[in-house]
Amino acid sequence: MKFTFLGHAAFLIETKDGVRIITDPYKPGCYDNAVGYDPITEAADIVTVSHEHDDHNYTQDIKGDPVIVKGAGAQEVKGIKLTGFESYHDQAKGSQRGKNTIFLIEAEGMRIVHLGDLGHVLDDEAAKRIGPVDILLIPVGGFYTIDAGEAWQVVKKLNPRIVIPMHFKTEKLGFPIAKVNEFAFDAKDADWTERSEYEITKENLPEALKVVILNPLK
Repeated sequence: MKFTFLGHAAFLIETKDGVRIITDPYKPGCYDNAVGYDPITEAADIVTVSHEHDDHNYTQDIKGDPVIVKGAGAQEVKGIKLTGFESYHDQAKGSQRGKNTIFLIEAEGMRIVHLGDLGHVLDDEAAKRIGPVDILLIPVGGFYTIDAGEAWQVVKKLNPRIVIPMHFKTEKLGFPIAKVNEFAFDAKDADWTERSEYEITKENLPEALKVVILNPLK
């Protein structure tokens, strides 16, 4: 399975069977050009949308006539099982920024979780509903989402094998959020790559937690 970090909370996930999933596509230039990443030109079979904000729900220009997956519940698309879990974009049960959907993607015998714009630490019940996690895509920038410290609390709750941080400050993102460094500082085994892509198979999953930091492609 191949992960390409497009930018912000958007990833392209490609399975060995050629199924292409894009998570939370952003609208270039939205929020007064705060989102400065280049347009997403990659095609997809499936697009997941965690919530209806322009930096996470811009599906209009995604090529390939993808199936758009939103909200809680389970479905199967092209052999990929997707399950959405309701959560919140803030610490006030959605009263400030609304609801957020956590997506569990099951493919190639692995369980990938994309947390979207999660705004609170998960409780034990939520972690139990999600179940085992192999690869966790987690926001770490704070302000609009959980921050680095809260992200580590979520990591401990879900106990993944691989963590890939997202939704952090870069040269192309003008939001008042933190850089990935604050999260990476507390990682015992951080793979600070210069690339945007990461490939993994079930057989090669690490025994101990590994943090993989990718550079945005766009």
